[in-house]
Formats: sequence, structure tokens, C-alpha cells
Amino acid sequence: MSLINLRRFIQVLHQQKEIVTVDAEVDPTLELPEIHRRVIEEQGPALFFKRVKHSPFPVVTNLFGTQNRVRLAFNNRPEELVHNLVQLLTKHFPPTLSTLWNHRHTLKKLLKVGTKNVSHAPVLEVKMSEVDLEKLPFTQSWPLDGGHFLTLPLVYTEPVSHKGPPNLGMYRIQRFDKKTTGLHWQIAKGGGYHYHQAEQAGKPLPVSIFLGGPPAMILGAIAPLPENVPEVLLSSLLQGEKLQLGSIPESPYPVVAESEFALIGSAKPHQRRMEGPFGDHYGYYSWAHEFPVFECEAIYHRKDAIFPATVVGKPRQEDFFIGDYLQELLSPLFPVVMPSVKDIWSYGETGFHSLAAAVTHERFYRESMVSAFRILGEGQLALTKFLMVTDRTVNLHDFKAVLQTVLERFKPETDLFVFSNLSLDTLDYTGPALNKGSRGVMLGLGEPVRKLPGTFMGPLPQPLKTAKPFCAGCLVVSGPAYEHSNDFSWLNQPAFSQWPLVVLVDDVEAATRTVSDFLWTTFTRFEPAADIHSGEADVFRHHVCYKGPILIDARFKPTYPPVVECDPDTKALVDRRWHEYFQNKSN
Repeated sequence: MSLINLRRFIQVLHQQKEIVTVDAEVDPTLELPEIHRRVIEEQGPALFFKRVKHSPFPVVTNLFGTQNRVRLAFNNRPEELVHNLVQLLTKHFPPTLSTLWNHRHTLKKLLKVGTKNVSHAPVLEVKMSEVDLEKLPFTQSWPLDGGHFLTLPLVYTEPVSHKGPPNLGMYRIQRFDKKTTGLHWQIAKGGGYHYHQAEQAGKPLPVSIFLGGPPAMILGAIAPLPENVPEVLLSSLLQGEKLQLGSIPESPYPVVAESEFALIGSAKPHQRRMEGPFGDHYGYYSWAHEFPVFECEAIYHRKDAIFPATVVGKPRQEDFFIGDYLQELLSPLFPVVMPSVKDIWSYGETGFHSLAAAVTHERFYRESMVSAFRILGEGQLALTKFLMVTDRTVNLHDFKAVLQTVLERFKPETDLFVFSNLSLDTLDYTGPALNKGSRGVMLGLGEPVRKLPGTFMGPLPQPLKTAKPFCAGCLVVSGPAYEHSNDFSWLNQPAFSQWPLVVLVDDVEAATRTVSDFLWTTFTRFEPAADIHSGEADVFRHHVCYKGPILIDARFKPTYPPVVECDPDTKALVDRRWHEYFQNKSN
């Protein structure tokens, strides 16, 4: 059965005992998200909240909160289709008649990729007599959030010139009142480009926001595709059949026929409003900033519409499992788009954009930097803050193995590059200002140049307090808080001379408890241009030559927004009501 809509996916989850119904009434403000967070932390089931305060619509969350549920959503095995297609385009090009015959099943599946118009669109069954966004159960996930948000919106736009593909993106939507919301279009996002075009032309941009629909559209909307590749095509490929589209008089755009809700409206040029704060997937709040405004002109929904939502915060949350699956799905395409790149992986524990690693060819001197530049210029990969590159075969999912492979070969004088005065992901606040920051590239090529130490022998100089190896070659240390000391002269002490990388944190034990803790603590709390240091450095041929060890200052800075945390009142409420939520639930 093709999962052409949300309810079919929920039916599969019921069959697999992967979803639980919560009959007790819950509040979408803080309470519902806290229930979700506790369940996902225990790798628990999807949640169907039957009764939600202030809204007639039920809410479903945690749809993709485990690897198993992600796999259930795509039972047509789209990863096999992508793999076979890449094989056809690379190993058998140009294809012979016998090759095409041998791949006939792949080609047959490709015939199902695309869209088709239908006369009956279930999402159009009900039209609200009066636009009222406050009847929809927007959620507030964290106590400092600026309001209530759509967290799984599918935002559809087209270029005003009618030249080029449409964009389907997942941009958070903050409800301001009954008829308006914010449109959090970040840098390097297709919807933002369309709005920029419309604004230059002095025209409002039509905008459609869909909720629910095929699970494939949720993944398609967040996939790191090249700019001119339509997300609707990937969604169709993931679904295993063409996406069904309907039409309405209020919009020039099609509507996703099998979605649960369709919010139809526009964004006027030169209109901005403060949006945020919002507890984001980096694990910190993003502050309020001015963003465009969506004016809702019509709301359609199915008769028995189901409202989908999620919660983001410190990894690992639901988006972690979606992101990992997307990387596995698209990984065969990277060598096609970037031939000198064998493998690449972005680490969801860092919010994905903070850290990536790549295995590349090194067929001529510094070909790996050609690969690095290509990665840093490719779609959403261009937002990568720090990139580790090696030409050795290594499992990129095993970060300790990756780091050790790089550090064994890393020469600080030639293999560390910091590029300042660049853009930074809108949600990353380690830079000097919104959307501004730097990039770093660390190489580890060829044969090993050192034997990595695995034990710290000391002594530990003042003002440091604690030291503990994260892995061979990487030492984690703690000392005074950032605002109390920025003296790194201790780095030149003999105790550190054999360690190619030292990471300075506020709490060594918290940072080294697990690999996930190390990744999150280190890479969400430093910006290359501001927080990479060394004992000595010189400039040769316009290149900064560092003398090891290299220090990453990953202490919490006073300019950073706070870490997202549940407030005491909500914690106490959910503690008290926990038995009500799951009474008589066997799973």
C-alpha cells in the first residue's frame, strides 16, 4: 500500500504497534511537547493526542522518532531505486539495449515520478467560513518561545518569473493572530529566493502552507537538494507514485490533494515583523528577528483532519532520524554531483550544519581542497561550518575513527584553513552577527605523521582544572569560564606537545560522557575565526601556518542564547499527569 497520505501512515503504525493514543486532554502550550520529548528520549512510539485544548483537531507527533518508523514510512525502498539509477548513469553509460532491459524495473519506477492532477482533492472537503488560525493547535515547545508555531509545515512557492522549478520547504511558522504568521525564510532557502524576486518586482508572493499529506513530502521538503532540483520530484520518488494535485480559485498554485490542511495566502513585499524566539534544533533558542509575514486568506481541511507536529531541541530529536535517513538515501548521488568526493556525512548531533566529514580522492596535490570547496558550495552543504577531510577509507558514521584518522595525518602548518567574513546558518549564533561567521577545513591526508597519545600524563597547568581524552589525539580540558579568562599561554606547556587537538569546555565530564555529547558541546559552541587558537602562528604566502597543538575554545560564550530546557511548572504538571496519558496502554 502506497502511503499517499498521513492517515495511511498512521494505519501502518497501528498495525505495527508503533503508535499510542492519548485520550486525556492536553495543552498544546508546553504540556504536549514535554510528553513528546519524554517519549522520544525513551525511543517510544508515535503519539496521537485525541483531545487538544482550544482546538477541535487531534494532533499526531513523533511519527519519525525511530529508525524503524522512518523505514515504515518508505516501504517501497526508494534507496534501492536511487542506487540502481546511479549505477545506470555511471557504470553503464551510455547504456546498451541489454543494459536498459536489465534495468527495466528501475525505469518502470521512474515513470511513476512526477505529479498528476485530480478532480477530487480530500483537503478541499471543508473550507473554514472565516479564517481563524487560532482554531488550529499550533504548539509552543519551550518556555521562552515567542508564541505558537507550526513545526511540520510544507511551504510551497513558485518563482514570480514562472521560470524555474517550485520550492517546497519546511520553514517554521509563528502564529501572530487569527490571520497572520511569520515566515522564517533562512539564508540559502528556495522560498526566500522566491520572496526576494517578488519583493524586487514590488509584488506579493503567493504562498501555500500544507500540513500532513504524504510522509514523503515531509522528507522532500527538508532534503539538501541542489537549488534547481524540485522537492516535489523527490517526494514522488520517495512515495513510489505520482503526487496528486488539485486546484482552487484562491491561488495560482496547485494544492496537495492528500494533505490534511491547506493554508492559502501571500507575503507582501517589504513587510516584516519580529519572529521568535524559538527553541531550535541546535539545542538553543534562536532570538527574535524581523522576517516576512504570511497573510492567510483561506483555510481548507479534510472533514476529520489530523494535525501533525514535532518538537525540536537538543539532539537527538525526531529531525535527527529524518536527517540521517535522507543522507543515506542521497549518499549515492554525491559522487555523481561531486566526482572527487567518495563519501560525505553531516552530524545530526551538531545540528547537521555545524560539522561534516568527507572521504575524497587525492589524485593530485591538494585535490581534497577542490572537494572541500565543492562541498562548501553545494546547496545546503554550503552552510557547513567545519569540515574534516581525509583520503583514507573510514566509516564516517564512527566519529571517533574519523577524528583519529584525520589527527594521525594532520599537519597544522599546512592542513588547517579558516575562511572568515562569510555567511553562517541563520540558526547558528556562534558568529559575530546574524547570518555572519566563518568556515573551517581540517585535512588529514596520506600516511600517518604521528602516533597519537591516548593517555594524558600531565602535569595540568594553571588555570586548568580537569583533563580527559575524548579519543586518541584529542584532549578535552576545562578551566575558567569564558568571561573570566582568555589566556591560552598554557597551550605551549610540554604536557600538551604530543596532542594535535585540545578542546576547552566548561565541563569535561558532561562533554565526554558520550560521542553525541562531545559533538554537541564542541561544534555548536565555537566559530572557526573566533575560537580556534594555537601556541604560535605565522603567515607564509598568505596562509596562516599554525604550530600545534590546535585549541578549539568550546566554552559557552556570554553572547550565546540559552540552552532549551523544560520549565519546572511544566515538568511538575507532566509528572503529576503521566499516568492519565497512558492509562491502560500495553505499549
